[in-house]
Amino acid sequence: MIKGKVALITGGASGIGKAITTRMCKEGAKVVIADINAEGVKKVCEELGCEGKAVDLSTREGCKVIVDYAVEKFGRVDILGNIAGIQHVCPIDQFPEDKWDFMIRLMLTAPFLLTKYCWPYMKENGWGRIVNLSSIHGLVASEFKSCYVTAKHGLFGMTKTAALEGGPLGITVNCICPAYVMTPLVEGQIADQAKTHNIPEEKVISDIMLSKAAIKKMLDPSTVADVFVFLCSDAAESITGISLPIDGGWTAN
Repeated sequence: MIKGKVALITGGASGIGKAITTRMCKEGAKVVIADINAEGVKKVCEELGCEGKAVDLSTREGCKVIVDYAVEKFGRVDILGNIAGIQHVCPIDQFPEDKWDFMIRLMLTAPFLLTKYCWPYMKENGWGRIVNLSSIHGLVASEFKSCYVTAKHGLFGMTKTAALEGGPLGITVNCICPAYVMTPLVEGQIADQAKTHNIPEEKVISDIMLSKAAIKKMLDPSTVADVFVFLCSDAAESITGISLPIDGGWTAN
């Protein structure tokens, strides 16, 4: 039962995070979003009637501030969606070291910290749902994505460990692993991929993004939102510690 639950969704101002926020609001959850984009947070909160705050989740302070904000508003956190992330496509020998550090803080350290800070409230209530947005690249690798692949593989390791610890407490922890989703983040990758692979932009989707999928279709953010809601529902109460692909058959190869 999602209605009335308090959900903290990171990256909620756009893309998959906004799609999840929209769906959770429709399900009757009390939603708090976090995003670095202050204007985006304001717009989504006005549009959906949720709460939100602009924070830098690559910092420990930012992670603590948003959990404290959610607890101040609603007294607890029942559902945590670690959705925020970025991508950088670059050969490993040219990968900027400061970019590596930032991406690991945002996509691996932040989910750990947010889980740590939300855990006591879920433990106290004997119920919690943590859903981490991984990627198909949390299961397989692709060239030129060393940091992203590393972060997403690490996220699954943390997910499995937290699932084992959370099971006796009524807390489930899972990953969603979509292939390419048509979001502003992915749209921005097309030019980068074209440059890196030295191919025209129109060939990026067909020859790279969908080349390994049996279903030649980009995902819509709403599809990921549907799976997120399912993992938070009573129907998924015995599902924990998994990394669920939405990959059009990519990993069937």
